[in-house]
Amino acid sequence: MEPFTRVTGVLAPLDRANVDTDQIIPKQFLKRIERSGYGPFLFYDWRRVGDFILDKPEYRGAQVMVTGANFGCGSSREHAAWSLLDAGFRVVIAPSFGDIFKSNSFRSGLLPVELPEPQVAELMRLATEEPGMEVTVDLAAQRIGAGGFETSFKIDPFYRECLLNGWDEVALTLRRETDIARYETARPAWLPAATP
Repeated sequence: MEPFTRVTGVLAPLDRANVDTDQIIPKQFLKRIERSGYGPFLFYDWRRVGDFILDKPEYRGAQVMVTGANFGCGSSREHAAWSLLDAGFRVVIAPSFGDIFKSNSFRSGLLPVELPEPQVAELMRLATEEPGMEVTVDLAAQRIGAGGFETSFKIDPFYRECLLNGWDEVALTLRRETDIARYETARPAWLPAATP
């Protein structure tokens, strides 16, 4: 997983609440097992209708999205976080997230930031009234700045450390490789080996 320390990029507004994972990446595109290749299908059903906010030229290439409450509710598909990352987003800011989407995001390298409703509304206003405006999200300092807007945010210390270091679950396991090897050599010979 790519380490995340700080990102400065265009802030894109998606002024909708209760965006579920099927809206983020519809089920017909879940046939791949890789984490890549989902970006073109992000919000597919909304995009094919036309005039979708994220398709406006001023928001193309955005790396930060501000959106409504309960973003990522619905099914547990990891592909929702993967599709946002594959489309270039590194941060989603909302008042709240679906629990599983939130943990899938942390594990995939996408930073979900929860802010109080008034702060989200202010960022939404800025992104809408000043299209193409850039925002800086600094994970190390736990700060967000855009125009005259400045605030701090909270994050679980474990996920913060994982994101800063680029540790996914495989990397976390490999950090204990010596302990795993020591455990394996101490196991009774009559037990099946867990490693080749």
